[in-house]
Amino acid sequence: MFVHFNFQEMISAFIVLFAVIDIIGAIPIILNLKERGQTVNAMKATLLSCALLIGFFYVGDWMLKLFHVDIESFAVAGAIVIFLMALEMLLDVEIFKNQGPIKEATLVPLVFPLLAGAGSFTTLLSLRAEYASINIIIALLLNMVWVYFVIRMTDTVERLLGKGGIYMIRKFFGIILIAIAVRLFTANFMQLIESF
Repeated sequence: MFVHFNFQEMISAFIVLFAVIDIIGAIPIILNLKERGQTVNAMKATLLSCALLIGFFYVGDWMLKLFHVDIESFAVAGAIVIFLMALEMLLDVEIFKNQGPIKEATLVPLVFPLLAGAGSFTTLLSLRAEYASINIIIALLLNMVWVYFVIRMTDTVERLLGKGGIYMIRKFFGIILIAIAVRLFTANFMQLIESF
């Protein structure tokens, strides 16, 4: 399993997932939930998100085969979703609306769709088109450690970074996400064209 471990791939996957999961950008949402008296359990949120993402990482491939969709097509679709998420971060618009009926704060909206949502799912499968599974899983687990730390220390992180710091981080990762989406799209789109 560790034969395919590549430090550079792992770091690249970590940065992509870090930008997509965007727990720093979710700090204002977490603080807002706490202000409304809704409890947010850091350990539960982290474990649920991790289980959902790892589950989809392995079962998602089987689901694609079930619907006769190849990984390159899914990667192109994922690139479009990542691009839209980046636009949200850069332009301060809401494209993906959370209109679910459940009001439990840890599960909805924190675990789904903020941490383990459409963007994270599509990103994981899109990364599979480029990187070895072991590198993506390690990158995901490292991100989950970071997620746990940030949720536990939400108030401290906001004090340290300030609203301006959080805003700047969102903008920076928005630009990185657009670049990643373009690279994913072009690499996989060319493979799709060559396969016809």
